[in-house]
Amino acid sequence: MTEFQRLCVYCGSTSGNRPAFLEAADAVGRLLAGEGIGVVYGGASVGLMGRVADAALAAGGEVIGVLPDKLFEREVAHDGLTELHVVTSMHERKALMSQLSDGFIALPGGYGTIEEVVEAVTWTQLGIHAKPVGLLDVDGYFEHLISFLDRGVADGLLAPDSRKLLVHDTDPAALLERLRHAPTARQPNGGEAPAP
Repeated sequence: MTEFQRLCVYCGSTSGNRPAFLEAADAVGRLLAGEGIGVVYGGASVGLMGRVADAALAAGGEVIGVLPDKLFEREVAHDGLTELHVVTSMHERKALMSQLSDGFIALPGGYGTIEEVVEAVTWTQLGIHAKPVGLLDVDGYFEHLISFLDRGVADGLLAPDSRKLLVHDTDPAALLERLRHAPTARQPNGGEAPAP
């Protein structure tokens, strides 16, 4: 079973138009803080990103933001975080978020969220890191992505063991428990893959 010091949370810099998205962001922030798990996220004060951070901070949790300098004003940097790292590129952002985290959770979001979570699970698959990755499927938001991945298995393009690396649930606490028991890639000698 994996124990987490920090989890990376990927989610939208906008809030979407469903109250359930905001409720899920609040729930994840509170849950992680209540479990003594720090939050690593994109550093914004707006959208679902800001809600996760605010909820975790309000519950006494550690929140670390990582924000590219070019997005500093556009994404409205959060000024109340435990730590805020300003980096020079999206590549540096993702690498640092991964280095600071023991696993990953994706909430609803757009292209950036999808790209980040798919990269994270690909790094697990390739053994670049040995960290679990999960989707919080709020109001069926990830339903079609989950079906797409299952289609990849059915069509022989995604190995069943690789498919199992991305876990999902509709409840934050249940997802956290799944992450604790999720499979991760191992090096050929049986050891865990190193962090990137």
